[in-house]
Amino acid sequence: MNKNRIARWILLATGLVAIIALTGMNVYSLYTLRNTMVDTDKERKNTQLEEVSRKIRLSMYEPIRGLARINISEVESQFERTDQLPDIFNNVIQKASEVGFYSEIYFTPDDTSPCDGSTIYKYNRSTNTFETVQEYSNLVCDGVGLTRTQTRIALDDIEYRWNNNVQFDTHRSMNIALIDINFDRAIIGVLTFVIDQDYIVNEYIQPLLVDTFGDESDSGVAVWLHNWVQGEVLATNAPDIEYSSEIYDYIKVFPGFFNNWNLKIQYQTAEAGNIYNESLTKNLFVLAAAVSLLIGAMFFMFNTAQKERRLAMRQAGFLANVTHELKTPLAVMQAAGENIADGRVKDEKRLIKYGDHIFNEAIRLRKMIESLLDVAKADAGESFVQRVPSNLEDLALEFVSNNESYLEQKGFTVKTDIETDLPKILVDPHSVETVMSNLTENAIKYSPQTKEICYSVKSDGDHVLLMVSDKGIGIPKRSLKHIFDKFYRVEDSLTANTKGHGLGLSIVKNYLDLNDADIVVESSVGEGSTFIISFPILTESQIKAATEADAARSAQLESKNVGYVG
Repeated sequence: MNKNRIARWILLATGLVAIIALTGMNVYSLYTLRNTMVDTDKERKNTQLEEVSRKIRLSMYEPIRGLARINISEVESQFERTDQLPDIFNNVIQKASEVGFYSEIYFTPDDTSPCDGSTIYKYNRSTNTFETVQEYSNLVCDGVGLTRTQTRIALDDIEYRWNNNVQFDTHRSMNIALIDINFDRAIIGVLTFVIDQDYIVNEYIQPLLVDTFGDESDSGVAVWLHNWVQGEVLATNAPDIEYSSEIYDYIKVFPGFFNNWNLKIQYQTAEAGNIYNESLTKNLFVLAAAVSLLIGAMFFMFNTAQKERRLAMRQAGFLANVTHELKTPLAVMQAAGENIADGRVKDEKRLIKYGDHIFNEAIRLRKMIESLLDVAKADAGESFVQRVPSNLEDLALEFVSNNESYLEQKGFTVKTDIETDLPKILVDPHSVETVMSNLTENAIKYSPQTKEICYSVKSDGDHVLLMVSDKGIGIPKRSLKHIFDKFYRVEDSLTANTKGHGLGLSIVKNYLDLNDADIVVESSVGEGSTFIISFPILTESQIKAATEADAARSAQLESKNVGYVG
């Protein structure tokens, strides 16, 4: 038995460890998956930022890609002859002018310096030609000077083989040096595209950021186009968030142009993180519910197995005990009967004594059988009661009157505290008699020293209370919650030597349940116990309904009897 008990505990512990381990692994996997999705979402946002930068770059370069296919030597030859650039060249410039990125376009021949007020050429969109001008932006001077210097440095590399070289004067102008790569690798002139910053920022980049990333509250990211030299935010998809150099998570510079600008991104709340946080919460809730249910089921099964084990042990003890107790009265009755039948007992006094033995043992045997039958009926759900409006004080007084002499023979002092004129209750009188009888038998068994029993009946306003008190050994607190369990007996030296089956209080509880009554126990070890039973008081409507039901039953029985006689 002990080995089985140890095995059950080991299996329970192993199951709990397995559940906890699997739960931990699942929680770890859920969080790992969440973090992976968040990191993936961040990488996707970074890639989108790279794509925005690339798109801006392509938009700047796309209109002038046709220059790479033009023969610069022919451009230079025609310009020297006619003082005009060829149409194929002007057509490329016309496409660039239509994009909207550039407010003005100039051409500065190689032998001209725009920094001393010399005449240069300005593109006229209406005529698709370059016209000479003497008034122009100072940006032309800065851009041409920068481009000529950088191009000469590039041409020092003998492997340089392109017919143009693009240089940006930060975000102010884009400058293209035209190179006669086939003849003497000389610069024939510089095209200057004055950048329209307002258009690029407000009409192109700002909508591009919003279209790509959406509103910050939707996407969970804030993106800024930042001029780091001037400390100015030029465009953003999150106008309500104040920019700080310490809050961004990733930066993307513009390669080769707009050197003073960069794109910065901050992850407010990752979009995937938000979505998965909701899923994670649901998954954790379901997991917790499943684990709780599984652990609860394991404990329930374990506890049930323990209860079944304890019940089986109590049943085995009960069977041995009741078998012995059934044999004892039968043996006494058999011996007394044999002596009388054989004519061995002829004295009248001895005959009366033997008759008393037989009678008392028969009563004892009948009570044992009735208890067993009551338990069997309760288990089978076949216990029936006939509840009628009754006065509990009358039922209690009747029981005391019938059993007072018996209790006095047992050496008990009987006390009563029974109030009169109490409200009626709906109860089965036989149930009250059985309950009081079992509680009285318990008091007799477990009062070895002070033999005193008290019966009280009173009302608390909502209930009529029946109390049975004794001065016996009392009940330990740890056992109070089990005393109404079938076959349960408190384990101590006195109960071990006291005859009983652990059925009396379970029968009491069953009858009280059938009569909608409650019972509580107040007990202290060595001082005695008090069983307090509360019956609900009948209302006037309940009394009327019960009376009508009783009259209907009587009428039904009478009609049946009349029909039988007829």
